[in-house]
Amino acid sequence: MKTLRSITVLLFVTALISAQPAPMQGIPETLDLPTALRFAVENNFSIRQARERIKQQEGVVVEVKARAIPNVSAAGSYQLNDETLSQTFPTSDRAWNLSITASQTLFSGGGVRSAVKSSELSREAALLELKAVINDALLNVRVKFYDILLAKEKIKVQESNAELLRQQLKNATDRFDAGTVSAFEKLRAEVALANAQVPLITARNTHRLAIEALRQALGFVTSTSETLRKVPEFAGTLDFVPVTFELQASLDAARASRPELARLAKLVDARETSVTTAKANRYPGVSAYGGWQLRKGTTDALGDSRDGWLVGVQSQWNIFDGAATNGRVAQARSAVEQSRLGLNEQSFAIDVEVRRALSSLQEATELAEASQKVVAQAEESLRLANARYGAGTATQLDVLQSQVDLTTARTNQIQSFYSYNVAVAQVRKAVGLPDALLAN
Repeated sequence: MKTLRSITVLLFVTALISAQPAPMQGIPETLDLPTALRFAVENNFSIRQARERIKQQEGVVVEVKARAIPNVSAAGSYQLNDETLSQTFPTSDRAWNLSITASQTLFSGGGVRSAVKSSELSREAALLELKAVINDALLNVRVKFYDILLAKEKIKVQESNAELLRQQLKNATDRFDAGTVSAFEKLRAEVALANAQVPLITARNTHRLAIEALRQALGFVTSTSETLRKVPEFAGTLDFVPVTFELQASLDAARASRPELARLAKLVDARETSVTTAKANRYPGVSAYGGWQLRKGTTDALGDSRDGWLVGVQSQWNIFDGAATNGRVAQARSAVEQSRLGLNEQSFAIDVEVRRALSSLQEATELAEASQKVVAQAEESLRLANARYGAGTATQLDVLQSQVDLTTARTNQIQSFYSYNVAVAQVRKAVGLPDALLAN
C-alpha cells in the first residue's frame, strides 16, 4: 500500500511538472479559497522553481545514461603545409582525414550503472521536493486567505461598534437637548465614538496589507491601470467545526507520509550508490570501438584516398593515482553518513512539529469554544445595560463598558476561529495530509 501511494504521488507530481502557468484573466469579481489554491499550484514562484529543478535533474539523468549506450562521433581535417614538413612519399603540401567511430563501454567497475541509479534516485528526490514545496505553498495561501477573512470580520466588528456608539451619542445628544443629562455625558459619548475610529482605520489597513500578502503567495503579477484599485470580493467564512487528531496516529502518519522524509531517504540511497561510483576508479575501464576511416593516398587526388573499417578494444587502468580514489570513496561515505544524520534530524524535527501543531490545535479549540459563550453573555449584558440606562438605573459609563466588553468578545471570537482554522491546516500539513483541494 505504501509503494502504491508513493507511485500515485509521483505520477501526480509528474503531471504538474509539464503544466504551464495559467494566468488569471484580470482580477475576478469574487475569489474563493479553492480558486486561490488552484491558481497557486500553477503560478506560485516556489512551485515553479521546484518544477524547473526537476527538469534540470531529468537532464542529468539523460546525460549520465549516455555513458551506458553506444556513442558515435565523426572527425575530419584538411591541412595545407610546406612540402618540407610532408610525411608522405612522394612529398605533398596537403593532407586530409575523415573518420566515423562508434564506442561502447564494456566494463567500468560498476561506475556507469551506479551513476545512472544515483541520478534516477536524485530525480525521484526532486519529485518529492516538489510535493513538499506544494504543501508549504498551499498552507501559506490558506493562512494568507484566512488573514483576509479575519481582517474583514474585524472591520465588521469595528463598524458595528462604531454604529452602536453613534446611536449612543444620538441618545446622549437628545437627552442633553431635553435637559435630562449633563454636557459631560454627551462629551463622553463623543470621545468614545472618536476613539472607535482608530481600530476601524487599523482594521481596514490590515485588510489591504493582507490582500497584498495573498497576491504574493499566489504569484499573481498581472496589474493594469484599469484594475489598479480593483479588489475582488473574498468569499468564505471562518467557521468552527471541531476535529480531533490522536497523537500516536498523527506521528505515525507524519513519518510515513511527509515528503521531506521520503526525499531525504532517496538522497541517502543516491549517495550510497555514489560510493560504488567512486570505487569504480579502482578497476580498469574497458570499451569496444569500431568505425570507418578515409585518409589521403599517395597522390593529391581524392579518388586515390585510402579508406576502410576498423574495430578494436581499448582499456585504461589507473594502477596508482596517489590515493585519489581512496579520498573520493571517503568523501562519498561521509556524504552518506551526513545524509543519514540529516534524515534522523528531520524525522525528529517533524515529530516536534506534529506535537506543537496538536498543542496549538487544542489551545485554539478551547479558545473557540469559550469565545462562543462569552459573546452571548456580552450581548445580553449590553441589552440589560441599555434597558437600565433607559430606566435611569444605570449610568452611561455602564453602557459604554458593556459595549467595550461586547466588542472585545466579538474580536476574541473571530480571532479564535481564525486561529482554529490555521491550526487545523497546520496539523494536516504536519502529519503529511495533502490540502483538501489535492485530496479530492
